[in-house]
Amino acid sequence: MSMQLRSACLLLLFSIFLPATPSVAQKNAQTPETMRELRHQDPQWLLVQPHLPDPATASPEKLEMVGDVLRARRFPEDALEYYNYALQKGGSETTLMNKLGVTELEMHNTVAARIYFQRAVRLKRKDALGWNNLGAVECLDGNYGRAISDYSRAIKLDSDPGKSSAAYHSNLGAALMELKDYTNARRQYEVALRLDPDMFDNGGGTGLTARMLSPEDHARYCFEMARLYAKLGHEAEMLRYLTMASEGGFDVLHEMGSDTVLARYRKDPRVLLMVRNAQAMRSGRSIAEAKDGLPPLPPAHEQN
Repeated sequence: MSMQLRSACLLLLFSIFLPATPSVAQKNAQTPETMRELRHQDPQWLLVQPHLPDPATASPEKLEMVGDVLRARRFPEDALEYYNYALQKGGSETTLMNKLGVTELEMHNTVAARIYFQRAVRLKRKDALGWNNLGAVECLDGNYGRAISDYSRAIKLDSDPGKSSAAYHSNLGAALMELKDYTNARRQYEVALRLDPDMFDNGGGTGLTARMLSPEDHARYCFEMARLYAKLGHEAEMLRYLTMASEGGFDVLHEMGSDTVLARYRKDPRVLLMVRNAQAMRSGRSIAEAKDGLPPLPPAHEQN
């Protein structure tokens, strides 16, 4: 996982918390050491453990790299330990504070994560990554105004606009979506796509952002993304996002009618068929049964 917490990477590794049943409550009561022991029962641990270096003799760079490997292999408690070893041996404080914070965030420890990210930006006030990560914590806590400020600062401080900057713009877009500022959110996503055209491929950005939004806002998000892809001339992506919006209950045909970018696709047979299928899926009816609720598909020459 990238240290950029991509679209609130980040972040969005977290599941929604439901009222705990007795078994879940018992599991949640487990101590970090208990969780660590359980993770060490994973067969992967037997492959990793023999290759762990001696913290007393290894370089800080080596210790940091081992922390990265342990975190990637889903041994976060051990990753924290090796990042701290690297810190004690003189490793980069700012970098390690960010990595410690991301690891704590992945363990759902937002309080600890916030402390590490705050230390990172105190050590280096112009650390764009630190401000981005701090914004991610604010987003998780529902402090969207602060998140917007942190993400905006990360964008301003980013000295090498590219994929990292694209992630910052995407994260800012997600925070604006939470405040239902769809116009400015769309602008941020457009900038993100121009900086990194592949950032939303394979559901990467979508899945993460989706978990930050309510089901209703996710459907709206998908519609906004469809509009953006239509504006860029990417019809396949436009249709994919329109499908997700419609499946989420968004009235895409109504909204397309008054949208300057999407209006010309409103009678497109592909769109009408997609809406028909989405309605059938939501209602539990067969696709054939659903067709009565929609106008017939127009001839191809009428689609515009």
